[in-house]
Amino acid sequence: MPGVSKTQVELAKQIDLLSYLQTYEPENIIKVSPNEYCLKDHDSLKISNKLWHQFSTNTGGKTALDFLIKMRGIDFVNAVRILCNQRAPPVFSFQTVNNSPAPPKVTSEFILPTPNWNNSRVIAYLHNIRGIDSEIIDKCIDANILYESKKYSNCVFVGRDGTNTPRFACIRSTVSNFRQDIEGSNKKYCFNISSNNNDSRFLVVAESPIDILSIKTLHKMCGETYENYHYLALAGTVLISLIQYLSDHKQIDNIILALDNDSTGRKCADKIKEIIKTDETLKNRHISVISEPPKEPFKDYNDILLAVRQKQKEVIQKSRSNADIFI
Repeated sequence: MPGVSKTQVELAKQIDLLSYLQTYEPENIIKVSPNEYCLKDHDSLKISNKLWHQFSTNTGGKTALDFLIKMRGIDFVNAVRILCNQRAPPVFSFQTVNNSPAPPKVTSEFILPTPNWNNSRVIAYLHNIRGIDSEIIDKCIDANILYESKKYSNCVFVGRDGTNTPRFACIRSTVSNFRQDIEGSNKKYCFNISSNNNDSRFLVVAESPIDILSIKTLHKMCGETYENYHYLALAGTVLISLIQYLSDHKQIDNIILALDNDSTGRKCADKIKEIIKTDETLKNRHISVISEPPKEPFKDYNDILLAVRQKQKEVIQKSRSNADIFI
């Protein structure tokens, strides 16, 4: 069997066990507290804070890759290929393994936060504080991929699959730096904005929804046909969402990487370039990848957008001052 690349191994190691189980073995999960889980077929195995440990055998690990190798008996190469979507995961019938009562089950179902009665705080935050174009905000709200939560008035960014079903959501506070993925989110379907042009071959990739909205705003301000681009936020640097998006949009053959101008962003860009070359489902598609990180002194594209907005204000203020001279 062919081996796997270093980049594929790194991609597989990014996937924590709970995310894997929520995608492939949801019926095997038992939630015992807000931050702790066990499994029906391994009830002494506990998952907490993205770490797992089976107390009966004193076996543990950090990732889904560790679990597949240590607990499922799958060899390293096949485990990596499963996590990189290059082969199907094993199928099991899950039943409690002992006669002791199972812990009370609390649903780990993906549930979107309750919407607020309007989106005024989210609109004000994204437009006034983050500089996002009002029309772009309105279109996201109309598409049901952005709304304001009833609790705390957070921004809720929703990722939908090919059937327009919500599969992922993340929240961003409108009053602080707090951000969080919603429990049960499937990171294959991170926040994205598909092009209105079904034949569009261009995908812009950034790390966060606000960066995506900032880039789309900058495209509009520059007079570009921004509706001809697809846009995808990686929820940080979760590359499995990129592979899924390219799988769902097979016409895309041009990727523009607009990742942060820092060491993490640069490493992620290198990983993406390697994955495009080596992934079994992508390497024969002749996909062009161009990296366009923000230039110094900017870290991300929202920094650039805010600088552009500030420059606009200065020009307007100067024009008004010059006009006052002649009054």
